[in-house]
Amino acid sequence: MNRRPTLLAALALTATAALTLSACGSDDAPAKAGDEIAGADTDGKKSPPATTPPASEERPKITFPADAKNVFEGGKTGDPAKDAVLADSALSVNAVDEAILKGTTDTQALGFYNAEKALSSSIAYAQRYIDGNDTWAGVTRYFNRKATLSGEKKAYVTYCSDETKSHIKNRKTGKVDKSAASSDSYVLYNTALTKNAEGVWQTTDIVSKRGAKECQP
Repeated sequence: MNRRPTLLAALALTATAALTLSACGSDDAPAKAGDEIAGADTDGKKSPPATTPPASEERPKITFPADAKNVFEGGKTGDPAKDAVLADSALSVNAVDEAILKGTTDTQALGFYNAEKALSSSIAYAQRYIDGNDTWAGVTRYFNRKATLSGEKKAYVTYCSDETKSHIKNRKTGKVDKSAASSDSYVLYNTALTKNAEGVWQTTDIVSKRGAKECQP
């Protein structure tokens, strides 16, 4: 079984954003993410996280269990502004996965790196895992990550995910479903980001397409 069910809501970006995304490109060099990335480490009830993030110097710490890992390729483009967008985009992904792995949407990172439609979508997405007593294990690879800037406070990021080595794990039994991978193990994401007052690039909108041919080998 694929680690991610077809669950993430497809939220429509503006026509301008869609055109920008279709034309975006970059000369990113590959870079590998570590097991622990700066993010949040707070457990609690299932209530939505605050949408007003703390100051950027107080960025929450994100931690994953030993059996789960996200790997992000292409974090260095040579453009500091694009690199900052790609870094926070990756942390947005990690924040959602941390909520799933911890079994609660009441984490500091979820509302720190996600806002507006992307935040409500991410909460619903993570909560579906939690309600089903599911989590995940393995390694998910993110690649072909491309950032496009639109002024000083808007950006768009496209990327692919490879879920062939990550699988659904039952939270109660610990059993991992290692069903064979398929074309649906590859997902294309189009995202919009906004730079907030604290200088954090928050993901505000997202569209996903499972089984996208552009992401398959």
